[in-house]
Amino acid sequence: MSIFPVTGAKEKALKERLASLGIREKDIEESFIRSGGPGGQKVNKTATCVYLKHLPTGIEVKCSRARTQALNRYHARATLADKVEAQIKGRQSEEARRIAKIRRQKKKRSKRAKEKMLAEKKRISEKKRLRARPAIENRD
Repeated sequence: MSIFPVTGAKEKALKERLASLGIREKDIEESFIRSGGPGGQKVNKTATCVYLKHLPTGIEVKCSRARTQALNRYHARATLADKVEAQIKGRQSEEARRIAKIRRQKKKRSKRAKEKMLAEKKRISEKKRLRARPAIENRD
């Protein structure tokens, strides 16, 4: 039986990711608190927000993304894995992401992409032209 209300594949992938980063369940301090924000009385009465603290690194995560506590537990662990991975890889991965983004922005569009974009622009232009008032002809 699964711990989180997600598919078995997602849960297995998360567990493998946590294991590859060296995050063990016994190293995580977990507590539940009341969520804030929209939700009214339900949010004020139930403790659906999940607070995780990874003891070896001191990284803290607070998650109240979903309505259920179980799903928030899953999301909190995924966020914790992201933060630990970012700490391990450090500036290197952040720099690589920035360079890749610039490279994508500067990359020239393919011929097919240009044609598709221009065809869409022409279609929208025609639609807007048809919305215009008809021209008044000179009647002499």
